[in-house]
Amino acid sequence: MQIAALDLYFVDYDYIPQYKVKIVAGRAFSRQFSSDTTKAMILNESAVRLFGYPSPQEAIGRKFDQWGRQGMIIGVVKDFHFQALQQQIKPLTMRIEPDGCDQISVKVSSAGLPATIAAIENKWKLAIPYRPFSYYFADEYYDRQYRSEDRFGRLFVYFAILTIFISCLGLLGLASYSTLQRTKEIGIRKVLGASVAGIINLLSKEFLKLVVIAFLISTPIAWFLMYHWLKDFAYRVDISWWIFALSGLMALLIALFTISIQAIRAALSNPIIALRSE
Repeated sequence: MQIAALDLYFVDYDYIPQYKVKIVAGRAFSRQFSSDTTKAMILNESAVRLFGYPSPQEAIGRKFDQWGRQGMIIGVVKDFHFQALQQQIKPLTMRIEPDGCDQISVKVSSAGLPATIAAIENKWKLAIPYRPFSYYFADEYYDRQYRSEDRFGRLFVYFAILTIFISCLGLLGLASYSTLQRTKEIGIRKVLGASVAGIINLLSKEFLKLVVIAFLISTPIAWFLMYHWLKDFAYRVDISWWIFALSGLMALLIALFTISIQAIRAALSNPIIALRSE
C-alpha cells in the first residue's frame, strides 16, 4: 500500500500512553519490538476508512510504503483531534522517527510548578546544551486557538444586553407618549366600567403587534447569520426551531413587562383627573 499525502506524526514509544490515545485494534509502539523504530506504523480510524478497509482489525498486518520507509501497520487508534475543532478529523499516520522529533511532552503537577520547570530546564541543558530551552502549556495553547470565539461570544452577550436595555427604554418612552395622548379615552373607558385588565390590554396589544412583526423580520436574518457562522466548524450544533421560539417568547415577555409598567399606572389613575386634563 502506497501512502504519501497523509498527515504524519513522528512520535516515540510513550506518546500514545502519555496522551491516553485509545487503541482500537492491534498494539501501540513497544520497546520489546526493535523493528518498531524502522518498520512499524500506526493509523487512525479515518485513515483506515480512507484506504477502504472494512474494519480496523483488517488493517493490522498490511504492508505500507511511505516516503521511502517500508513496513507493516501494527495498530489503529481511535480518531482524536490533532488540528483545530473547525476542521474534520483527517487521516493520520504515526511512526517512530528519532531524528524527526523536536518536542518533548511532560506531564507536570500544578503544585510546585516553578521548581518543576527549573528542574526540567537543568536536565535539558545537560542533555541538549546547544538548543535553548523554551516551553508552553498544552491547555494554554488550545485555549489560544478558541480565544477569538470566546471573545466574540462575550462581546455578543454584552451588546445583546445593551440592545435589550435600549429597546426597553424606547418602548417605555413610546408607551408613555401613547398613554399621554389617550388620557381622556382611558378616563372615559374607566367611567363606563372598563376593567384594569381591559385598559392594560388596550394599551399593550398595539406594541406587542410591533414586537411580533420585528420578530418575524429578524428570525430569518438571525438564522442566516448563525448558519453561515457555524459552517466554519466541522463539528457543530444544529439550529433548532425552539431556539427562535424561545427567543420570541422572551422578547414578548420583556416587551409586555416594559409596557405594563406604564399601562398599569394609567389603568389605576383617577378617571376624574384624566377627564379634567386638556
